[in-house]
This record gives sequence, C-alpha cells and structure tokens, in this order.
Amino acid sequence: MFPSTLTQLARANPFSAPVFTLRRAEEPPHAAAATQGHTRSLAAASVPEGDSCEFGSQKYFILCGFGGILSCGTTHTAVVPLDLVKCRLQVDPAKYKTIFNGFSVTVREDGVRGLAKGWAPTFIGYSMQGLCKFGFYEVFKILYGDLLGEENAYMWRTSLYLAASASAEFFADIALAPMEACKVRIQTQPGYANTLRECAPKMYAEEGLWAFYKGVVPLWMRQIPYTMMKFACFERTVEMLYKYVVPKPRSECTKPEQLVVTFVAGYIAGVFCAIVSHPADSVVSVLNKEKGSTAGQVLKRLGPRGVWKGLVARIIMIGTLTALQWFIYDSVKVYFRLPRPPPPEMPESLKKKLGLTE
Repeated sequence: MFPSTLTQLARANPFSAPVFTLRRAEEPPHAAAATQGHTRSLAAASVPEGDSCEFGSQKYFILCGFGGILSCGTTHTAVVPLDLVKCRLQVDPAKYKTIFNGFSVTVREDGVRGLAKGWAPTFIGYSMQGLCKFGFYEVFKILYGDLLGEENAYMWRTSLYLAASASAEFFADIALAPMEACKVRIQTQPGYANTLRECAPKMYAEEGLWAFYKGVVPLWMRQIPYTMMKFACFERTVEMLYKYVVPKPRSECTKPEQLVVTFVAGYIAGVFCAIVSHPADSVVSVLNKEKGSTAGQVLKRLGPRGVWKGLVARIIMIGTLTALQWFIYDSVKVYFRLPRPPPPEMPESLKKKLGLTE
C-alpha cells in the first residue's frame, strides 16, 4: 500500500478524470469477459497509432537529434534577456546588483534591443548542443544497455542514465564551445562587438582558434554534471510520477496527459540541474570575459560566495528551460510517432531470480 498522503494526492490530481469512458452496451459480451483484469491491454487498444520507425534505427536517432535542435535552440534563445542579466551579475556584481537592477541598467544603457544581445550565437550554439546531447544520449543509452544486458540495465538504470548523458554531453560541449565564447563576449564586454559577424572574426584575429575553445573544460565542468542530473533525474522522476502520483499506467494516459507528466518531471530536474552546475557556470562567464585567465585563477578569485552569484536567476531560467526542453523533445517524438518505451519494469527473469514470482 502507498502512504496515505500520496494516495490522496493521486486521487486529487487532474489525471483522475478519464478522457473517455467505455459503455458496456457497446462491447460484445465475449470482449468484455476477455478484458477483465487487463486494463493495460484495453488502453493500448484505444490508441491504434503505430510507430513510424524501429526503436534504435537510423531514422529514430536522426529525429531524436532534430528534436534536440528544436528543444535546446529555441528555448535558450527565448531566455536570452535573462541569460544576459545572469552573466552580467556574475562578471560585474558591483554594477549589476540584482536581477531587476540588471534589467533596468541594461535597458537604460542599451535600450530594449540590448536585452537581445547574443541571440545569434545562442541559437546556433545551443542548437548544435541539443543535436548532440539528445541524439547521442539515445545512442549511448541503447549501447550501454545492450552491453549490460536486460537485468543489469534495469538494476543499474540510474548509473546507465548518468553514463549515457555524460558521454553525450562531452561531444555536445565541443559543438557548443565556439558559440558560447562569442555569446559571453557580446553580452559581458560593452563595446567589444554587437553581433556574431563582428565578434567571431575579431576573436580569431586577436587570439586565434584557441579563443573559441579555451572555455571547453569549464563547459565540461558545468554541463556534464548538469546534463547527468537533467537526464537521470528526469528519467527517475517520470518513473516515480507514474508509480506514485498518476493513478493509471502510462499506456492508459492520453498523449497530452503524458506530456504534462513530461513537463512536471522536466521542471523538477531543472531545479536540481541549476544548483549542481551553477559554480562552473560562473567560472565560464568570467573566463570568457577575461583574455589571460585560467579556470583555476577565476575560481580562486571568485571564492566560495562569488561562484553562487546569480543563482536565483539561473534556477528560474534553467527550471523553465529544462521543463520546456523535455516537453518539446517529447512532443517531437509524439508528432513523428517515434517509439516511446514506457518507464522500465523489472524483467521477468529477474523477478524469478529474486523469488517475486511463483
């Protein structure tokens, strides 16, 4: 039995109202008898749509990568004003004291259009990152799962999510680094450059190719823990929501209901992501502003308190971003009818080994 509070919450949540009802008069007698006690099969039969491709096929990975482009590129571009103020809070806390003060100072000095500075490198960079992050995550999750085997993949599924997401983010950050460096220069160095076309050639002329990749190690420090938390926390939160909160199996939920669960799980994961990755985010912002500094020097100068500057803005931004990213990514899967396996269940062979079945 579940705890009483969780049971009450499950009964009170919006999913408790069925989207459709079944009338006995419309069912043949033999069908009603055959479906007693098998509600999962009945629900599956109510959604006759088939998958558009095979799970783990080339088409599947390509469309997952496309979903990553849409989810990361559009959402990060949408919150450029908040990201700009967050970066300025980190690199110049004396001038930009709070979120609201940061917005007012920016509008006063650069006008409303100044809040959109850095939108082009943001869109390009995070689109490339999303392609690699979500596409490679699906690749590595299947690859590592096959290496572990069905039983071990279930028992060590959290470690599987962590390993697959870390591997994917390693490559995603290499794709992101050049545009991230341009974005931070545009946003945090007034007068340096106003557009990507101005910024990229100027950086290359002054510092060479290294200017675009000197922040890749701090990016790994920031993004790999962030992505590990983003994927592992999301996967386990979805599993727990369907197990303890949603009062019916996922197969009985409509697609809109499933997407609501995706959004809620994404926001919960996003809050944890922001906290885990914020110190490294502060280092990246300062490092890309200063030419001769190293990550260690910046970290030492900021100190324990300095690395947490702008955390509230980042929680708001990342929580919303992560929820929207998962929502868009899952919506792409629904739209293209990609295979969407349900939350993992213990294999029958493992149940027998543990004596859970007769």
